[in-house]
Amino acid sequence: MNIKSVLFFNLLLTSTFLFGQSKYAINGQIKDASNGEDLPYATITIKELPGVGTTANIYGYYSLSIAEGNYTVVYHYVGYDKIEKQFDLTKNTNITIELNPAAQNLDEIVISAEREDQNITENVGSVTKLDTKAIKELPTFGGEVDIIKVMQTQPGVKTSGEGGSGFYVRGGGLDQNLVLLDEAPVYNPSHLMGFFSVFNGDAIKGATMYKGGMMPEYGGRTSSVLDIRMKEGNAKEYTVTGGIGTIASRVTVEGPIVKDKGSFMISGRRTYADLFLGLYDDPAYKNSDLYFYDLNLKANYRISDKDRIFLSGYFGKDKFGVSSDMGINYGNMTGTLRWNHVFSGKLFSNTSVIYSDYNYEFGMGEAEDRIGLESIINDVNLKQDFTFFATNKHTIKFGFNAIHHTIQPGNIEAGANTGVNSQQQANQYGIEGAFYIQDEFKVSDRFSLNYGVRYSLFQKIGEGTEYEFNEKGEAIGKKEYQDGEAMQYYGGFEPRLSANYLLNSKSSIKLGYNKNYQYMHMLTNSTSSSPTDTWIMSSNNVKPQEAQQISLGYFRNFKENTFETSIETYYKDMRNVIDYRTGANVFQNDLYEGDLVYGKGRAYGIEMMIKKNKGRFTGWLSYTLSRTEQQFDEINQGSWFAARQDRTHDISVVAIYKLSPKVSLSGNFIYYTGDAVTFPSGRYEVDGKIVPYYTERNGYRMPNYHRLDLAVTWIRKKTDKFESSWNFSLYNAYGRENAYTITFEPNEEDPTQTEAIQTALFKWVPSVTYNFKF
Repeated sequence: MNIKSVLFFNLLLTSTFLFGQSKYAINGQIKDASNGEDLPYATITIKELPGVGTTANIYGYYSLSIAEGNYTVVYHYVGYDKIEKQFDLTKNTNITIELNPAAQNLDEIVISAEREDQNITENVGSVTKLDTKAIKELPTFGGEVDIIKVMQTQPGVKTSGEGGSGFYVRGGGLDQNLVLLDEAPVYNPSHLMGFFSVFNGDAIKGATMYKGGMMPEYGGRTSSVLDIRMKEGNAKEYTVTGGIGTIASRVTVEGPIVKDKGSFMISGRRTYADLFLGLYDDPAYKNSDLYFYDLNLKANYRISDKDRIFLSGYFGKDKFGVSSDMGINYGNMTGTLRWNHVFSGKLFSNTSVIYSDYNYEFGMGEAEDRIGLESIINDVNLKQDFTFFATNKHTIKFGFNAIHHTIQPGNIEAGANTGVNSQQQANQYGIEGAFYIQDEFKVSDRFSLNYGVRYSLFQKIGEGTEYEFNEKGEAIGKKEYQDGEAMQYYGGFEPRLSANYLLNSKSSIKLGYNKNYQYMHMLTNSTSSSPTDTWIMSSNNVKPQEAQQISLGYFRNFKENTFETSIETYYKDMRNVIDYRTGANVFQNDLYEGDLVYGKGRAYGIEMMIKKNKGRFTGWLSYTLSRTEQQFDEINQGSWFAARQDRTHDISVVAIYKLSPKVSLSGNFIYYTGDAVTFPSGRYEVDGKIVPYYTERNGYRMPNYHRLDLAVTWIRKKTDKFESSWNFSLYNAYGRENAYTITFEPNEEDPTQTEAIQTALFKWVPSVTYNFKF
């Protein structure tokens, strides 16, 4: 255990004994009066005791301890009417509060899902929270509201490329983001080869992204956490919402199982390009598949005042086939069973059993001429979290989780006429676990700390083979392990700290530090998530990736929290970064670890944001100035070079203007520096053939990227029982042909010369969507 971890443990143990005198607790649930949904992170304050208050957890549960007496408790949530309750507190009191959505006029439109000064008072700096209700009027790609694409407009978050749903956070790779859907990890959160995310906006309640100062309850990735929660379902009445769009249609049904005790939500979405292909006479089109679908399910039931269960699931599939000659299918499946239990007014428990499955299949040909490939990633996870509301100054969180990983790297099934032998690679098995504890400590009215430590561990288990390689990547030895036998073990402490100091009621300074280990890794050469990307576990050769990050930010609000501004700087140190040797082959290669190299990385930058939350005109401007560099002994002669995700400038402008109660205009403008890329530095001729040669990794840049999207939302009809609207969007409004790929080919007029051929993916992409609710 290092000195940092010892200090963290001592600080935790000391603080947990400083709880003070016995007090009575006011606790309970905060809900939406219109549908019974929980209101996470609602605020509770005591009118007679300035500075005394608390925040509900993600399930809307709160607990506040104060001395005996008469008090006015104020319950508040942005976009809802606040409620004041009088209490003659003589004993522990449990109460469920329902807040009514505020009646909004033209000058009361808000785009924030947080309390008005949350960005100042919250003790986590590098965090973004989005509510899907706040983004449904923004321009869309293909008419589909996509919470990941909105996240990509936040400072420090960079898109993986044109239309892609992959993202980089503060210099980390695509696989270094932990994407959770109701606590279940999603390994490939994309549809249609990355152009849509798997998250249906109608089924999603909201999302929280941690870029730094990560809470100890999260782990397993070194860059960020994107925690997405599904709706619980309307516990008051039955409703149907949906939309018919250019590319896809969707429908969501929700309602009470037992009014005010339980509810359900079912949401489905499907594209229908394949239905139009069936209109062609050509069999090649007629027999082709081109669609994706997803299905979200969730139910909850309150067994008693102290017990509530949740069951949620996601099922999604992409299917692409060209006639019967070639096809690719891939999809995700997740399931989460949760049990909330209140042991006392101060101790809240959440127990989760989580299942996650990602699989893909690729095939060519038919019958004896067919070659097929299949790969699977499967997780089973047990997670236990406790929240102890010790005093109004200390909230202790602690828990553990254990994940059993199974990776089926890829099985080949080949027909007799293919000339290829069927092949089955050995499955990989591993157990990943963690224990954590943290203390949210309100030191004073101005100063607060959130500190803790997480111990993570990984045990790879047999059956399997571990290889030993020399410096050239050649296998020089191996060791066989039997079924269930312990192979490689790793573990380490991950200290976490965030601090917030209020300079005054309008501004604050925040400091964050976190250390993370990552035991699961994705091998890819592409710039966005691909269905056939290979996931591997840490082994005797593949060390866990490690990252340490420190951030410092200044946050300031203006005009009664109408405007939010922030400037934040960060530095991230990365170890055991993985890349390929030149000419590496990891596909169906048992010795792929010999083709990998390991180095270090660094990322640093400044993030700035201005956001307007209220009024007819709302939106935000974000700017990131950053560098991301890597160093490998085997690449570029050991010199530091720009990582693929390195971009100097990244700018996003998002705006919404409420033209009238029924019409709103919106737009977003995106600009970023071209990605680092490896291009041939020259060419030579061998036996009459031109062969390119490369001198340095990522020594060139793609052209700079910029794009404008526009949208109009028209509410056609709105009554108490029915609502309908139209959304008209235009992606890439001025038709810029941004470079998607650049290839090098001989010049037609002079074959001795080489010219660069730039290919654009989209020019204009219009879409129309009709939305309804009844």
